[in-house]
Amino acid sequence: MPEDRAVEPWLPPWFRHPTRLDLPTGHHLRPIREVDVDLDLPAVTSSRERLWSIYGAAWGWPPEGMTREQDRLDLAHHEAEIARHESFNYALFDDEEAELLGCVYLDPAGRVGADADVSWWVVDRLVGSELEAVLDAEVPRWVRRDWPFTRPRFVGHDLSWEQWLALPAP
Repeated sequence: MPEDRAVEPWLPPWFRHPTRLDLPTGHHLRPIREVDVDLDLPAVTSSRERLWSIYGAAWGWPPEGMTREQDRLDLAHHEAEIARHESFNYALFDDEEAELLGCVYLDPAGRVGADADVSWWVVDRLVGSELEAVLDAEVPRWVRRDWPFTRPRFVGHDLSWEQWLALPAP
């Protein structure tokens, strides 16, 4: 995901991140964990080409031929970042958590003009689905309601990734 850097606190010390967002479809978001690797890897690899077209230029992710161990290490890194409140990766699950269906990322702004960069994706087979439409509506509402950001930017929605990449770095 975004390159590692010394991250100054970007959230107030009193803030506690949400642990779950229930969606009206019966799906939910929760922070991703290292133990989710066997659900995450099939979701990422089945949608790898489209995910690379979205995140490749910005994050260099997902790498071609990503192994289970690479994914496990990536998820462990995300889990640690969440614990330190440096950035957040929420997994989209069905009610039973039998399948990971996408992710939502909340990161410190990587470009000027915002205090957080938020993006999300669903697996290829859900592109254009009701679940994707619900996520497109609920994520911005959730971020504005439950997170302490004053200028969140919804990359891939408010502006394209190409436009985001053209902005100056902070």
